[in-house]
Amino acid sequence: MVARYRYVIVGAGVAGASAVNGIREWDGGSILLIGAEPHPPYHRPPLSKDLWLGRQSLETISVEPEEFWLRRRVELVTGTRVVALDPIRRQVVDGRGQAYGYEKLLLATGGEARRLAIPGADLEGVYHYRTIDDYLGTRARARAGSSVLVIGTDIVGLEIAAALAANRVDVTMLVPERSLAAQVLPEELSRVLAARYVDHGIHMLMADAPVMIERANSRLRTSTQRGARIDSDVVLVTLGITPSVALAERAGLKVGDGIVVDEYLRTSDPSIFAAGDIALFPSPFLEEPRRLERWDNAWMQGKLAGVNMTGRFERYDEMPRFFADLFDLDIDAVGEISTTLDTLVDWNPKELSGTIFYLRRGQVRGVLFCNRPGKLDAARQLVTRSVPGDDEEDPRWSL
Repeated sequence: MVARYRYVIVGAGVAGASAVNGIREWDGGSILLIGAEPHPPYHRPPLSKDLWLGRQSLETISVEPEEFWLRRRVELVTGTRVVALDPIRRQVVDGRGQAYGYEKLLLATGGEARRLAIPGADLEGVYHYRTIDDYLGTRARARAGSSVLVIGTDIVGLEIAAALAANRVDVTMLVPERSLAAQVLPEELSRVLAARYVDHGIHMLMADAPVMIERANSRLRTSTQRGARIDSDVVLVTLGITPSVALAERAGLKVGDGIVVDEYLRTSDPSIFAAGDIALFPSPFLEEPRRLERWDNAWMQGKLAGVNMTGRFERYDEMPRFFADLFDLDIDAVGEISTTLDTLVDWNPKELSGTIFYLRRGQVRGVLFCNRPGKLDAARQLVTRSVPGDDEEDPRWSL
């Protein structure tokens, strides 16, 4: 028997939860929110930072309190994975064979943690870090005096390495690239960041990669391409995510590095929307359509997708943003942040503060601040104006 709803949201993360608010601004119709994880919607950023530093608890990272879903008249189903989508019948089917009919569907399934393809990657104590359960497993093992190997240098890896060190855990970082955060930081500032990590007792192995993980008595031993052997109690893998496009692809939706959507977050089927980490979307602030694995993007896209599912046509034109707290370095950035662009660096080594401008063809496309609070609005205006970054109009004078 098919259970029918006006709106079905597949993926009970931040984007899916935010979509509920967008729908309820315009429509009181029935909503089903269904997620594969056994937990109600929660915020992921605290898993690599605030939970470790005591700033939040598991209770406070929930997107909404339990009574919210009742008040908003949302049927929330957790621990249930959707395995099939039929756009012709407008139905999705879960792993138990239960079918759910929809008038409008949102795919907000995000992705799975990118996994190591080496022997030993599935041993107990190896976490491809992404979920609450990964946090709980790591927390039980990573106590003061224990040791953790962090593989990868995405923002999650950098934040959790810093948080573990603050908890008096012996941390080693194994970095495939020659520099930290090589995708976003120019080399001179990457060296500054690496030095701060070393200053806080973190061991750095650069330009190396794991080839095998094995048991060594009660610990884990990771062998690398360059011949290093690292013994640790826990191995955390932080290599980003693989977008969960299989459901959409089997249903015939257009996919690439994510589910392709237009400026209204509609897929190639106008009754189906996508938002969050899974959405490959166009942006006036990016050179080409892109996926963004960022909390603020998921939150804002989810809400707008919900609004547009009710029949509105509002464009998603938010400027990308990301932020990170890395020891005493407070990083905040807007626009397109990539070392594939030209960079102009304004750095004060004594204060460990500065600004990086990212330029394409002389136009400012992004701005990153380190320990320079209160400047984001000015940076957004600068990127929106696309001020030429030449000698006559040096963007440093604009901030």
